[in-house]
Amino acid sequence: MKYHPSAAYVGPIFLSLLALCLVLPVVADDRGESKLDPSQPQGVTVDEIIQKFAAKEKQFKVAREQYTYTQDVTIQTLEGNTVDGQYHQVSDILFDDSGKRIEQVTFAPQSSLERVIMTQSDYDDIRHRLPFVLTSDEIGKYQILYVGKQKEDELGTYVFDIAPKQIEHGERYFQGRIWVDDHDFQIVKTYGETVPQVHNAKHPEKENLSPKYTTWREQIDGKYWFPTYTYAQDTLHFSNEEVEMRYIVKYKNYKRYGAKSRITYEGQEISKGDPQQPSGTTPTTPKQ
Repeated sequence: MKYHPSAAYVGPIFLSLLALCLVLPVVADDRGESKLDPSQPQGVTVDEIIQKFAAKEKQFKVAREQYTYTQDVTIQTLEGNTVDGQYHQVSDILFDDSGKRIEQVTFAPQSSLERVIMTQSDYDDIRHRLPFVLTSDEIGKYQILYVGKQKEDELGTYVFDIAPKQIEHGERYFQGRIWVDDHDFQIVKTYGETVPQVHNAKHPEKENLSPKYTTWREQIDGKYWFPTYTYAQDTLHFSNEEVEMRYIVKYKNYKRYGAKSRITYEGQEISKGDPQQPSGTTPTTPKQ
């Protein structure tokens, strides 16, 4: 998100290294959360948990690409309790006749945002990074720190703080906290931000900031934990002005594409009878 006075977008600046210590304050919505228990897991090692959930995330990523769904995005600027600007777009994520993934916009009134400008990074974040996925192909890019156990409503979870080991030029990453179901080893909630956050007091037109957000997942078709709701309310500290932002993103109407389609993972079909399929309850999400 860029401050309004300049409409020319400049991509994220290069940072060779990110400090490996995790300093992101955890202030995620704690509705339904128990007190954090810092004790070590029993009967399984931390590394085994990481490997298990990363493998499940890879399976989840493959599966979600075979589903259609509706994405409802609302982005607002706030002055106190008053909404003084809004972007709203509803899209159906579908497949065309050849099976190619497409996005079909169904509702898009003119944006009334005046104090900020949405950049390509913002659109990419909404589509790819707010519903954060950490697969076995990507865990090598991150420092992953076990911080304890915590109840999310009826779910027992392992809690990890994560941050990129280094930031490559032109790439964006997640930094924050994840909650992993302690039975099925799938991520059920994330809280954090997309990095790098680009500050530049000398050239405010080059700044590119985004809010901290929470994404909740729910179990779809009795087996996959797909993102269903993202919420953010945060103040972006631009050099020229502080702007309070609110994001509300809903992912709904998940439907598996094609009655006869198959989902495969590493050459094997993922069927509903897969003995590794997850089971469990759904963590409470805020009222939508």
